[in-house]
Amino acid sequence: MANYLISGKFKPGFFWEKFTKTIESENEKNALEKVYSIMGSKHGLKRRSIVVESIQEV
Repeated sequence: MANYLISGKFKPGFFWEKFTKTIESENEKNALEKVYSIMGSKHGLKRRSIVVESIQEV
């Protein structure tokens, strides 16, 4: 399993906020899905309110 550093921004209200997450996953696609799941669950967001700017394998 590889670690991926995912950064981007999300919009919980009126303003965009930046985030970075380190996710352990088998591939880049699954890491992206996990970020959407975590951010949506933690902040009550829809996918359209989350913008991923970069994914890097660490």
